[in-house]
Amino acid sequence: MGGTEPSLPDGATRAWIGLGANLGERAAALRQAVQALAALPGTQVLRASSLYRSAPVDAGGPDYLNAVVEIATRLDAHALLAALQTIENGAGRERPYRNAPRTLDLDILLYGDERIATPQLAVPHPRMFERAFVLLPLAELAPARVPPEALRAVAAQAIARCQDSGWVKG
Repeated sequence: MGGTEPSLPDGATRAWIGLGANLGERAAALRQAVQALAALPGTQVLRASSLYRSAPVDAGGPDYLNAVVEIATRLDAHALLAALQTIENGAGRERPYRNAPRTLDLDILLYGDERIATPQLAVPHPRMFERAFVLLPLAELAPARVPPEALRAVAAQAIARCQDSGWVKG
């Protein structure tokens, strides 16, 4: 995918959302999450990366399916975070402990060029440059935002591309 970024509607901010799931019907959960993102007020899904399978990082449980979607949104970053958490909760997300297996995980990776550091939200995502399951799909959509040295740093992590961007359609 990569290349030229799609144009934005007036007043919208381009953001990249990381998606992951390692419990239940993982691919279906990710497709439903993309549909839910598209239904958010003032939000449009612009593109989706390929789907990747990755081993859990700093956790146990089954392999994850991961992807990144690029959106245009008029929601501010904190409203977007609240919306993502509502989508996660609707998918049965539980947080019994840090890095627990999950039915759905949605993270704001980047929100325009903003740097945000509040108790609720850190953007860019604080661990994105440590994770192949974020960087590889993000590099498909926004290669200029993923430094080559970051990709080299995560090259040993277990990850495999398992489907192109058509996964979103089912």
